[in-house]
Amino acid sequence: MEVKNPYMYNGETMTPKIGSLNVGTKSVYIESYGCAMNFSDSEIVLSILNDINYKNTNDMFNADLILINTCSIREKAELTVRKRLEKFNKVKTKNKNIKIGVLGCMAERLKHKLLEEEKIVDLVVGPDAYKDLPNLLEEVSDGHTAVNVLLSKDETYSNINPVRLNPNGVSAFVSITRGCDNMCTFCVVPFTRGRERSRDPQSIINELIDLRKKNYKEVTLLGQNVDSYLWYGGGLKKDFSKASEIQKASSINFAKLLEMCALAVPEMRIRFSTSNPQDMSLDVIKKVAKYKNICNYIHLPVQSGSDKILKLMNRQHTIKDYLKLIDNINNEIPNCGISHDMIVGFPNETESDHEKTLKLMDKVKYSFGYMFKYSERPGTLAAKKFDDNVDEIAKSRRLSEIISLQQKHSLFRNKQYMNNIVEVLIEKESKKSKSKWAGRNQQNTTVVFPKENYKIGDFVNVRINNYTSATLIGEAVNYSKK
Repeated sequence: MEVKNPYMYNGETMTPKIGSLNVGTKSVYIESYGCAMNFSDSEIVLSILNDINYKNTNDMFNADLILINTCSIREKAELTVRKRLEKFNKVKTKNKNIKIGVLGCMAERLKHKLLEEEKIVDLVVGPDAYKDLPNLLEEVSDGHTAVNVLLSKDETYSNINPVRLNPNGVSAFVSITRGCDNMCTFCVVPFTRGRERSRDPQSIINELIDLRKKNYKEVTLLGQNVDSYLWYGGGLKKDFSKASEIQKASSINFAKLLEMCALAVPEMRIRFSTSNPQDMSLDVIKKVAKYKNICNYIHLPVQSGSDKILKLMNRQHTIKDYLKLIDNINNEIPNCGISHDMIVGFPNETESDHEKTLKLMDKVKYSFGYMFKYSERPGTLAAKKFDDNVDEIAKSRRLSEIISLQQKHSLFRNKQYMNNIVEVLIEKESKKSKSKWAGRNQQNTTVVFPKENYKIGDFVNVRINNYTSATLIGEAVNYSKK
């Protein structure tokens, strides 16, 4: 699931007491853009760097190392990173000793080109090579540039305890899979993050228990495609057919993992993202319905309402399949929030195809969605096979139409909460009012209400008395739980 607005991953400034700072301690400033997996990866990176005496800072001008964790899924994301590198160039002119590194999908995709074009970059590291950071930084300290973008068949970072960068101390990301096997023609992920492999379930449970001990209240299980989770002792998912009969019999799929997590930390909310329609099973849906601490929310990207376009995208589902899945969700979880990803202007998309997308949206009436114009990515199958032949004017108009329709549907969904009581986990202060808290209900909708005596991390029952297309507004009716 792509994060709409890039979020700066600053974290807290680490200010040691006088005399406690080890000789050789350095500071690192990290920014992360793109999908939730990048945010999770930044926490893994910081954990690795902590082991070699790097501490996190929110002051880029006085950092020893600046890292930018990048996204390649759209051209706009890469342009954003290029702009940030311009800013870092200005920082480097003031402090020539600062080292600058590019991490993530853009690092893997562009490799040595980044070093050639962005003269300030000292370090380029792909998503599977973060454990090599200590060695790469040694190369950089010796005056060399350093690159490692090798993809791994088994790396899941399951033995690393991430250093949490989320400043609210309430919710956390927990990665359960890496890579993707689906080969959608528009997507760079299989090329930048490699093939699917799953993390040892016990390491996932251990991380959840650790977070609970640290008083976290909510986790999101992450993967490019969480429903493809399959643990049979390690290895690529595509090699499961070669596993022994004992391995197959004792294997753990996503439905089983979800249940294990729900039982391990019953006091914590559990979310997951992202799901792929072709891989989501009825068993997963039933597990969401069964356990109260698994949130009634599913992000279910569809990308288009046209079977013709889905086929060109190499999506392994039809609209009929997708609607059956929606029906299963609504039947098993009547109060489930459902969101989507939608791409407009994919090659050869006609007005008729676009109308089918609007028709699908009208039928489902999603709670909210992430909507984008098609952006051709070099190296993808779509870039190789199709001309980007939908003009920008048409793309922009179609995008405006689906955004407008989604706002209408979001308003419709939020209206249904009127006079109802929802449980809200307080995450932060409202952006619009210092006298109000903001948090999310189970369905992932933002709720704001007066602060009173509540605090961040509290679960509060809130009666909804007003709404917008993006937010529910209400008042606390009683204390729920801590």
